[in-house]
This record gives sequence, structure tokens and C-alpha cells, in this order.
Amino acid sequence: MSRIAPASKNTAQSIRPARQKTLSDARRQHVLDSARAVFFELGLEGTSIREIAKHAGYTPGAIYSYFTSKEDVYAALLGESLERLNEAVRIAVGPATGKPDQRLAAAAKAFFQFYADNPRDLDLGFYLFQGMQPRGLTAELNEQLNKRLRDSLAPVETALQELGMTQAMALAEVTALFAHVVGLLVLSHTGRIRMFRQQSSDLFAAYLQQLAARAASHGSEPIRQHGVSPAR
Repeated sequence: MSRIAPASKNTAQSIRPARQKTLSDARRQHVLDSARAVFFELGLEGTSIREIAKHAGYTPGAIYSYFTSKEDVYAALLGESLERLNEAVRIAVGPATGKPDQRLAAAAKAFFQFYADNPRDLDLGFYLFQGMQPRGLTAELNEQLNKRLRDSLAPVETALQELGMTQAMALAEVTALFAHVVGLLVLSHTGRIRMFRQQSSDLFAAYLQQLAARAASHGSEPIRQHGVSPAR
């Protein structure tokens, strides 16, 4: 019977850093998961590295080996959230590459649905929505996060231009869409929408239909029946 040769010293040395990186990544993710829970419970102002460390079961010094401040932790969490948002929009828009009206509907619905399904992500991103900047977050990082938020709405803006709107018109419509989505979801997540006896999804569908009608009025290509046909 042949014997399996033991791993060489070089092989063992190459495996060790990979294992260490995997362990480090897992610990970093544990810190982020703990920080997310603390931020949701105490808010940004009420959270401290000490509280995050306590929740994670680590010392504050261990947290600082991964992040320089609580704002750094917050930015990492928000960055992950925005990447998931962009991926959701990308997947939704993918099958509709040839039709701007389809892409308009798919991208806008995906943006709305992501925050409808993930209210905690809406809470996490609220400093971006309100234009605030947590102390300690650099201007460069703040702009980077804002850019990823704008990226998630870029397919809507592009589709509107392809349907005949000017760049300025499309940008104004995207801004209004963004404000409409955030407002509806705040009403929905807080339960305030019940006082009007309305559903946020129905109101958003009606808004999207009106947006499609406005886009159609600026272009020669008719809006087809893809969930955003103009109202009669």
C-alpha cells in the first residue's frame, strides 16, 4: 500500500496565512454583526466601541485592531448595505437590457423593494438620506458612500434619458423618486401610513405609473405594458 507523503514545509507555510486570514475575516464579520445590533439599539450617538466590544465578547482593543472608530465600523456596515442594494438593482435590471421602459420599472421597483424588505437598512442609511455626516467620517468616505447610493439609482436615470428626457429632467425625476420612496417607507415602517388607510406598495405603483407617463410624453417610444404603462 502506498503511503501518502506528508505535506511539505512550504505547503504548510502557504496554508497557514490563508487560515489566519479566514479567521481574521470571521472575527471582523462578528464585530460588524455585533455593531449592527448595537447601532440599531442605541443609535449612532449612543454607541461606543466599548458597547460594541461588550456585545461581541471582545475587548475594546480587539475591536481597534479591525476598525479605528465607531464611525469606521458604521461606514463598513453601510458600505455592505449599499453593495447589497446595488446588487439587487443589478439583478432586477439584467433581464431587461434592451427596453428602457422595462429597465425603468425594474430598477425603481428593486430600489423600493430592497428597503421595503430591509427596514433596518433604511435605518442604517438615514444619515445619508438626511445629508448628515457622523463625526469622524472623512469627507472622502462620506462621498464614496453617497456615490454608491447614487449608483443604485443610475439605471433609473439612464432609462428616463433613453425614453426622451433631458439629463436635467431625468435627474430631477430621480431626486423626486428617491424622496418619494423614502417618505413612503418611513410612513410604512413606523405604521403611520395606517392613519391614511393606504398601502405603500400601492402608492409607489401609482407614482411609478405617473413617472412612466411623464417619460413617455418626452419621447417618441411608447411605454409598453411592463408594470409602468401610463394611466388612461
